[in-house]
Amino acid sequence: MTEALVIAAGGALGALARFWSANFVTQILGAHFPYGILLVNVVGSCLIGVAFVLLVEKASADTLWRPFIIVGVLGAFTTFSTFSLQALDLLEAGRTLAAAAYVAGSVVLCLVGIALGVAITRAFN
Repeated sequence: MTEALVIAAGGALGALARFWSANFVTQILGAHFPYGILLVNVVGSCLIGVAFVLLVEKASADTLWRPFIIVGVLGAFTTFSTFSLQALDLLEAGRTLAAAAYVAGSVVLCLVGIALGVAITRAFN
């Protein structure tokens, strides 16, 4: 039960961080392309890489920090469902090239983000 509460608390924080971050980016760059969620997913992927190295590879004790940060905060911060909906919106609007760029860019940049987070964290530990 404690682990579930820790995940729920982290999830609430991650969801709020996603909401505020995506809206902030959208206010700056506009809503014509889903830059906010793209940035959230890339940053979140990088942070999950960092958390994985620090909390799974390097940590000697199994603590509640792992589920709180990885499952709760970062799991709620990144959002594949919103990404999918925004890609569909672009397709339904007839913006096939923008949808393809968004999908490909999201996958590639998030993979780069997680690889970068893992590599940087491993280099400094």
